[in-house]
Amino acid sequence: MAVLSFEIREKLKRIRLLALDSDGVLTDGGVYIADDSREFRRFDIKDGLGLKQVMQAGIQIAIISSALCEIVRVRAEALGIKHVYLDTQDKLACLKRICKQLSINLGEVAYMGDDLPDLPVLMAVGLACAPYDAVDAVKSVAAIVTMRAGGHGAVREVCDEFIKIL
Repeated sequence: MAVLSFEIREKLKRIRLLALDSDGVLTDGGVYIADDSREFRRFDIKDGLGLKQVMQAGIQIAIISSALCEIVRVRAEALGIKHVYLDTQDKLACLKRICKQLSINLGEVAYMGDDLPDLPVLMAVGLACAPYDAVDAVKSVAAIVTMRAGGHGAVREVCDEFIKIL
């Protein structure tokens, strides 16, 4: 990742919650379907370690996905992520409920998304992030665009920036 500006580093210091889309952010966006119709997703193990480090540093993690894919919940549980919301069509409303539960405001949230349904959230939070392969409309509103693609270490890049400033 390129060197972050002073302004973005200051925003990172205020973040108390890192919220993530799943498909295209934590995964590579592919849906793998077996002959028996079971779906599979690919996660990056380095993203997982980065998320664990961020949680150990005191930042909450949430996953908000419009997909109903239980493997996302399984992966989140393996990492110790407690806030997992699947089949969520209004991600911003969901995030507002999470913020209320955690007694934080949207300005204390970083969100990473990759596609058009993420735009309302990205425009409302304190720090908008996107993987390298996000759609152009998302990248245009993101303060941080990673050098890596979703599911291939993009989340780890953002986590590493948190660890640097904490």
